[in-house]
Amino acid sequence: MNSENEKKEGFDTQTTCPLCHNEMVIHWQSDDIPFFGEVMYVTSRCGCGFRFTDTMILTQKEPIRCELKIEKEEDLNCRVIRSISGTIRIPELGIVVEPGSVSDSYVTNIEGLLCRVRDVVETAIKWSEDDPEKEAAGNKILERLNDTLSSKANLTVIMEDPLGNSTIISERASCINLTSEEASALKTGMVILDADSADLKVDSSENIQPLGNDYK
Repeated sequence: MNSENEKKEGFDTQTTCPLCHNEMVIHWQSDDIPFFGEVMYVTSRCGCGFRFTDTMILTQKEPIRCELKIEKEEDLNCRVIRSISGTIRIPELGIVVEPGSVSDSYVTNIEGLLCRVRDVVETAIKWSEDDPEKEAAGNKILERLNDTLSSKANLTVIMEDPLGNSTIISERASCINLTSEEASALKTGMVILDADSADLKVDSSENIQPLGNDYK
């Protein structure tokens, strides 16, 4: 009798390497991840050095939008589950983190999420040293993030997921289902196997915009 924790059996297929055109093996491994559902890991590696990895979502839930206003220190401990199809928004700062082909899924808390965003902002500030306006806007965003992490300021965190695999776990979080129109406007950031059309849809973007001029 198979245990629920037993690793699911994978399989291999063969294809042609896009670089050297030699034969290359693709390994397919399914898994069932709590909150993320059933997924298929796709990995391949050629002797010429070419490598490819991707994650296919095999299950789909109702598209969801969760919103949490960070107003007190306890809110920083609220659990956040972000799948590779999740879009993060912090409207007060004009920050939008959209999924792309290099997105990763993670389970953290609000504090951890804000720290991730802060790291991106700090990097963007370094890239903007020759643009005083963007650098100043970045420093204001960084100050607001640090104040929120120190419970001196409030921010709103919004998590949207067209596949319903992301969420904010808190009694104070407001979660609603998105309409089909709202869900279709969101990026997914991975290969999606569409059972109806049998097409593979790929969103290869990775859009992180922390230094918009909307924040003064």
